[in-house]
Amino acid sequence: MNEKFIIKGLSGKRALNGSIRVSGAKNSVLKVLASTVLFRDEVTIKNVPNIEDVHKTIELLKNLGSSVEKCGSGTYKIKTNPKGSTRLSSSISRQIRASIVLTGPLLARFGSVEFPHPGGCVIGERSIDFFIEGFKNMGAKVSLSRGIYKVSVNKKLNGAEIFLKTQSVTATETFMMTAVLAKGDTVIRNAAMEPEIKDLAVFLNRSGAKIIGAGTTTITIKGSPSLIMKGKTHTIMPDRIETGSFLVLGALCGKKIEVKNCNPEDMGIVIETLKSVGVCLEVRKKSIVVYGAKKINATNIKTHEYPGFPTDLQAPMVVLLTQAKGSSFIFETIFEGRLNYTETLSSMGAKITMMDPHRIIVSGPTPLRGKRLESPDLRAGLAFLIAAIVASGTSELHNIYKIDRGYENIEKKLTDIGVDVERVQE
Repeated sequence: MNEKFIIKGLSGKRALNGSIRVSGAKNSVLKVLASTVLFRDEVTIKNVPNIEDVHKTIELLKNLGSSVEKCGSGTYKIKTNPKGSTRLSSSISRQIRASIVLTGPLLARFGSVEFPHPGGCVIGERSIDFFIEGFKNMGAKVSLSRGIYKVSVNKKLNGAEIFLKTQSVTATETFMMTAVLAKGDTVIRNAAMEPEIKDLAVFLNRSGAKIIGAGTTTITIKGSPSLIMKGKTHTIMPDRIETGSFLVLGALCGKKIEVKNCNPEDMGIVIETLKSVGVCLEVRKKSIVVYGAKKINATNIKTHEYPGFPTDLQAPMVVLLTQAKGSSFIFETIFEGRLNYTETLSSMGAKITMMDPHRIIVSGPTPLRGKRLESPDLRAGLAFLIAAIVASGTSELHNIYKIDRGYENIEKKLTDIGVDVERVQE
């Protein structure tokens, strides 16, 4: 079913008020779901967001033979079938980038896995060479035939030294899970440090794994092929990207908005960046109150791996800077092609100069006009939704499936704080 959002813009007025709750983290739950393959008994996962990428991952698990039971809102019980399949569905995997993280647990638990090149948002080159080389280093054999990778190991995987040429969250998490059941120690160097990685490690350690250093650039996993992972209950951490997006919206259009059920400790660079441009924030233990900024100042932003400014918040921040006084310089260092959405913002009235695929200059403030929009990917799609709320007039936002991939019931959350947004069929 094709659906779209109809948004009546606020013309820059700071009219939104109330509280908005952050859901469980997309970038955490998909990896925790994949980790259930390592367990011989049932795992319970709570605070699972109702998003499309979760639905696709659960489809993959069921396709492999796992039993998945939904127990009330946001809670799932999952049990892996020891005689299930080790071939990932091509049709589903090509729709979701995170399908790649299932390959490591399947290989570690069952000794083989077959999978296509994963899909996901088109935001630049996203190679899987990290995964292939890492599996080979751990003693696996890899072949490619008709678009399907086949990875297998004769007996058990061996621990290995794995150096990531660039910090990759997905690769770090995949090898961390793979190494749990390998023989001997695995050391991941130049590992990513995102909070989701540390959260996954805490869960696995409570279940019997021995992972040291998660949250730093060097992670050591003391593996054991005979380890029996004990099923536990795990609550998914709050989504820091959703948190940051709501803070941006509050700065642009809010009177006083409380962003609830978040972890401010994970938001350091975002909080400091917003404060530096003139946004007033009140940081509490599990919430952040944001007050609409009377004046927004220009700033320069360079995206970087955690704890730097997240690439996933670059697009919402650019929308904020269209309303800032002066010229802002944005340097996207993670993904080539992630700035392509700015052409659409320009058509809404923004003054954005593209210097090259990685760098833009945003000049403001400029009023935005409502128009017909198309979500190009998950993060830019939400940025367009924020832009439409700021703009004058009515906007239509199409291809909102891309937004549903990562944001739970977004129109209900926005309506509750005063946004005029409606989901309708095409």
